[in-house]
Amino acid sequence: MLGTVVFRLPRHQQWRRDEGSGACLGLKVTVPSHTIHGIRGQALYLPVHYGFHTPASDIQIIWLFERLHTMPKYLLGSVNKSVVPDLEFQHKFTMMPPNASLLINPLQFTDEGNYIVKVNIQGNGTLSASQKIQVTVDDPVTKPVVQTQPSSGVVEYVGNMTLTCLVEGGTRLDYQWLKNRRPVHTSSTNSFSPQNNTLRIAPVTKEDIGNYSCLVKNPVSEMESDIITPTIYYGPYGLRVNSDKGLKVGEVFTVDIGEAILFDCSADSYPPNTYSWIQRTDNTTYVIKHGPRLEVASEKIAQKTTDYVCCAYNNVTGRRDETHFTVIITSVGIEKLAQKGKSLSPLASITGVSLFLILSMCLLLLWKKYQPYKVIKQKLEGRPETEYRKAQTFSGHEDALDDFGIYEFVAFPDASGVPRMPARSVSASDGVPGQDLHSTIYEVIQHIPAQQLDHPDYGKE
Repeated sequence: MLGTVVFRLPRHQQWRRDEGSGACLGLKVTVPSHTIHGIRGQALYLPVHYGFHTPASDIQIIWLFERLHTMPKYLLGSVNKSVVPDLEFQHKFTMMPPNASLLINPLQFTDEGNYIVKVNIQGNGTLSASQKIQVTVDDPVTKPVVQTQPSSGVVEYVGNMTLTCLVEGGTRLDYQWLKNRRPVHTSSTNSFSPQNNTLRIAPVTKEDIGNYSCLVKNPVSEMESDIITPTIYYGPYGLRVNSDKGLKVGEVFTVDIGEAILFDCSADSYPPNTYSWIQRTDNTTYVIKHGPRLEVASEKIAQKTTDYVCCAYNNVTGRRDETHFTVIITSVGIEKLAQKGKSLSPLASITGVSLFLILSMCLLLLWKKYQPYKVIKQKLEGRPETEYRKAQTFSGHEDALDDFGIYEFVAFPDASGVPRMPARSVSASDGVPGQDLHSTIYEVIQHIPAQQLDHPDYGKE
């Protein structure tokens, strides 16, 4: 085994060195990272680059290894392309000069430490620069498993819960707990073990329900456990009653007469609650049904106002809750109609008024057109008495000239309201025998053309 080698340059060959970049004037040595993580049993490559812009006769590369609180140990070196390894490590470390990079294969835990590369260049004097790389060696993380205690579940505000993360393989493990994919932090109820591999919740509450997982990391890998959902018993919370019909105001349901209404009772609870329905009538209370739903037929209820109670019970937590409500049986048809009228839009109101006005105008016109009583009355009052008297008899066939003219057939819808001349009987030769003006509802009026009035023989017997 070779001893420790210490390199010292003559004072006249020493150059000012830039500590940050590992460079001496024109020589600069660079590495991608000052810390490289390796996996045990695999090869690890340490890349190194250096640049020099002056022709060089000799290039010397040296690799040293040091552990904490120990002196550097020589691994291998080269001059130009000739490699001189330490015989102890000749099959473990490989270098291909003038490339200064180093290959370690296979990597073991004993190879963890600092690796120092030094480059010397002989030209117009000797230039020297170096870099240090820290190497860590780890085993990859295997998939963790989370165990829950107690595994059967726990009651909120009563029991405590412990989650433990178990990992079979891996080194330098870092544990992190996640709830619904978000980190879990220390709180008044949450606490962690020194290594962070155990999460304790004391006491548990409903807010602790969620999907938990354990994320384990190390420098070379990370793995997450399967999601688990611990069983937490809670409730009932938020008990309420809803219905598919009726008008609800606070805790009062208004139901129309003859209407059947279905009530639904629900509350947040695990495991699900058991429900009971209680009716209060005439200062008596009795259970009428079990289950989350109750149907009430309004026509079968004797009283118009009835009080009900829905009771929810969790048989695991031992807690119960109840809610009271009242059902009022009433006729709300008029109220519904009023509400419907209020809900009409302005356009619908304008349309309705317009239709009403149009219909009224049509009825008025029809009334004026088909009221014959007024029209006939005006015509009769405007004729001369002689013409009216002549219209009271209907000529037979005595004289054809007397029957010549234009006749008008007039109907009276209301004989009692039309003014008439004094009644007289008409002879058999002049008309219908014994016909009275008060008893007839039809009259014929004769109109004689003007040219007939000028005839000299007109009107002679």
